[in-house]
Amino acid sequence: MSTHKFSPKGSVAGLRPRAIVAGGAGFIGSHLCEYLLEKNFYVICVDNLLTGSMRNIKHLLSNPYFRFHRADVTRPLSLRGRAEVIFNLASPASPWDYLRLPLQTLAAGSLGTRNLLDLAVRKEAVFVLASTSEVYGDPEVHPQQENYRGNVNPVGVRSCYDEAKRYAEALTMAYHRKYGLSTRIARIFNTYGPRMKPDDGRVIPDMIMRALRGRPLRIFGNGMQTRSFCYVTDMVEGLFRLTRCPDPMPINLGSPEETTILGLAQILGRALKRKIRMRFLPALEDDPRKRKPDISRAMHLLSWKPSVPLKQGLASTIDWFRSIYT
Repeated sequence: MSTHKFSPKGSVAGLRPRAIVAGGAGFIGSHLCEYLLEKNFYVICVDNLLTGSMRNIKHLLSNPYFRFHRADVTRPLSLRGRAEVIFNLASPASPWDYLRLPLQTLAAGSLGTRNLLDLAVRKEAVFVLASTSEVYGDPEVHPQQENYRGNVNPVGVRSCYDEAKRYAEALTMAYHRKYGLSTRIARIFNTYGPRMKPDDGRVIPDMIMRALRGRPLRIFGNGMQTRSFCYVTDMVEGLFRLTRCPDPMPINLGSPEETTILGLAQILGRALKRKIRMRFLPALEDDPRKRKPDISRAMHLLSWKPSVPLKQGLASTIDWFRSIYT
């Protein structure tokens, strides 16, 4: 099999290219399904709804070019028809989810990734792995470049997610080397926007919901740990552009604009036009002190960088949470 460069024109003249999005009922996955439909793809969304939700894709079900297939990717998949590209976003991805579902998270990264890779081999499809910045652990290099090998605790409470993704990357490269499969690896940094779950442990939805309900914001540790936040529309644009890049090595996708958690709380307070109270709690185990991507490879290979400023993205996210949960 040749490592072909994916073209959105599809492999069959006159037909829409077909994309399989595993984990398509999740936060990023549902936005990716929308984006692909706008790009004139036929989209097959595969999800077992363990952490995804039909509410995220309800508005897509009437689209004749969208199909939902409920399935667990940790079991062998049988999907008829061709596919030009397969996106693997099938995994619990938020701290509260993977801490309560450690075995399912490890299975998704190992068995699930292998089953989707086997499917990509059979269909001669481009395979895109949604990996994570968590492969860098608590980094000793800042900002993080793709050639940094990480500082990960393999037996810590977060290891079920970190190591599942690290294994998934190794498995993806093994299929690329052994079968010549056309593969891509996206290391996704903190992403936010509408359709995040309010109770999944991620800092932005947690802060927004607490602020809207008049509760103090939870600050774990001293609040000086840093993150960089990428709006979800920018992220799915990056994932799509990745399909057109023949380079199989990992590429960071995320915002290079870094802010402290305390800084985020202050930005949120200004966006809500209200005084924010904060409650300081003990630091979380293995919580990274710094997190910021070097996106030089993405800028060079994909001609991509985020375009939505944090202030603008937060305003849209706040509006969505306010409309749904208040």
